[in-house]
Amino acid sequence: MSDVPSTPQETPGPSPEAPTAVPPTAPAAAPQSDQVVAAPPAPVTPAAAPVVATATAPKPGPKSGGYFWGTGRRKTAVARVRIKPGEGKFLINKREIDAHFFMMRDRTDVVAPLKATKMLGKVDVWVNVCGGGQTGQAGAVSLGLARALVQSDPSLQEALRGGKFLTRDDRKVERKKPGQPGARKRFQFSKR
Repeated sequence: MSDVPSTPQETPGPSPEAPTAVPPTAPAAAPQSDQVVAAPPAPVTPAAAPVVATATAPKPGPKSGGYFWGTGRRKTAVARVRIKPGEGKFLINKREIDAHFFMMRDRTDVVAPLKATKMLGKVDVWVNVCGGGQTGQAGAVSLGLARALVQSDPSLQEALRGGKFLTRDDRKVERKKPGQPGARKRFQFSKR
């Protein structure tokens, strides 16, 4: 009788065609003549991970049209400021600064960030401001201009921070209370 069984159902062990491997936990033994020893599995190396961009701050650059933007708020006024390198043009709501602000205090407050950074006459400024009164609008324009200057040149931040141009003044009008004529004022007290 031959060594190979006639039917595959009667085969108790592995067939001669299928190679058998020594389990990885088994001690290394000398291979027998009828056993085929498989090579140990190759170490699994992780697939090359896709390169992911690190979360760094975006480079400050001009937005659309080459403008640097800054938004300022004071009391109820909101100012949207655009700056661009130029010859020193300063427009507020499409008017010159002298036509918009009538008080000298407000005019000097508006250009103070430019003077502090020695940028007066080097950038063109366009401002859209709404809400509030003259003082609130002047404070909003000053903060928006300082923020736009920092966007254009981050090295100016130290000078602007030292002059307190980048600090938002959050003082607002206190609300009137019921039973009183104002926020703090009281009606005259009557004992009887």
